[in-house]
Order: sequence, then structure tokens, then C-alpha cells
Amino acid sequence: MIKRQLLQSTLALALAATFTTPLLAQDKPIKIGVTAGPHAQIFEQVKKIAEKDGLKIQIVEFSDYVQPNAALAAGDLDANSYQHKPYLDNQIKDRGYKFVSVGYTVNFPIGIYSKKVKHLKDLPEGAKFGIPNDPTNGGRVLLVLQDQGLIKLKPEAGLKATPLDVISNPKKIRFVELDAAQLPRSLDDLDASAINTNYALSAGLTPAKDAIAQESAKSPYVNLIAVREADKDKPWVAKLVKAYQSAETKQFIQTEFKGAVLAGF
Repeated sequence: MIKRQLLQSTLALALAATFTTPLLAQDKPIKIGVTAGPHAQIFEQVKKIAEKDGLKIQIVEFSDYVQPNAALAAGDLDANSYQHKPYLDNQIKDRGYKFVSVGYTVNFPIGIYSKKVKHLKDLPEGAKFGIPNDPTNGGRVLLVLQDQGLIKLKPEAGLKATPLDVISNPKKIRFVELDAAQLPRSLDDLDASAINTNYALSAGLTPAKDAIAQESAKSPYVNLIAVREADKDKPWVAKLVKAYQSAETKQFIQTEFKGAVLAGF
């Protein structure tokens, strides 16, 4: 009888461990990588909304565009929210990341800023012009300049155009390729610079007021939430996307950023 009771107690403990371990695992926050600025601000709101649905989030801020994907690949993050699809596609191609997009977030129309001229047409011959040194954002800026009539690109260059694809450059613009985060600090040394909206806002620039030109809102550069392929069907992913793409989040974006950041969902 005693042996039977001991056996039953052992089995009960084993079953309890089996059923409680997954519940305990859910108590661990999921780690979301974001860049400082609007992405971080928006996720502070998403965090509150997700918690009502039982999803705990830990926000991890980065100051560049490279580390959030490296950290996701290494397992130090569960997801990240800071990049658009052309950039993600390029990272997957170049680095072999096994990532997928699970939901769209916001669009940041890239702006061109200058402390020396009021209009792009006023750029002097040989002007030094700052562009992001990553292929997708650099190409994005060149397309803006082409739309504004300053340069012409090879027709086949597409979204990944580089300065080498420029076939007409009447003003002989000299392109200075810098890390995107460094571009706001380059304004004193350049005639003009293209700056991603998140970095512009962090530097105290107001896109609607300070940009001398801006990308059309209708662009392929809507940002997204990326996760590892193996995680895409996990329940927490659906909860995360639901919280981000909620009416509350959209209202926050509209109120907080007044058109500098646009909801892409």
C-alpha cells in the first residue's frame, strides 16, 4: 500500500511538471528589438496593449540597423521591428538569415535636409550629398533624387540603385555614403543629406517643416515585424501582431507623430 501511494505521488508530480512547465515559460517576456526613436515609442504603447492579452514584452533598443537582425539570428531577440521589406530581403540574401515578415507596421517617408539651401534645385555644382550606406536605403534616396529631376539612373537599377548606377548628374553631385545613424550629425559638413525619419526625429528635426524634399508616402518601404521562420506560427506572434495593428496603436501614431510616421496596416 505504501509503495503504491509513493508511486501515485511520483506520477502526480511528474504530470504536474509536464503541464506547468509551458505555463511558466509563457511568463517569460518576449524580447523585441527596435531602433531608438519612433519604433521604441510605438512599442511602448504596443507593450501595454499586448499585456491586456496576456503577452509580456521586453523592449531592447539599438542605435543602428545591423545589430537587431544579428541579435534575432543569434536568439537574443524573439522578434524585431525597425526595417522595411527591401532591407530585410537584402539582409536575407547577403547573410542567409532565416527570417520572415509577420505583419506590417509603419512607413517613414525619407526626407532630405539641408542647413545651406532651401530647395533641392538650389544645390550648387559639386554639392556634397549624404546618403545611407546600406543598399536599400541608399537606393531609396537616389530614386527620390531621380523623381526630383536631379539625376537619372540606369533603368534596370531598381530599388537597389547605387551611385554607380547614376547615368546623368548635371550638378555633378558628390555622394557621401555614411551609416544612417550618422547622417543627422553630418549636416554641418554637407550641402544636403537624406535622413531616415526615425533618426531625423531623434535629432530634433520635424520632417513636415524642416525637410526640403520628401519621399512620396506611396512607396514599397513600409516597415514590418520580423521573426525567425521557426517561430512564425507560435501563438505569441499572432498576439504581437494583433496588438501592433490595433486601433489604439494607429490612433497613437496619428496623434504622436502628426504625419511624420504613417500607419502601414
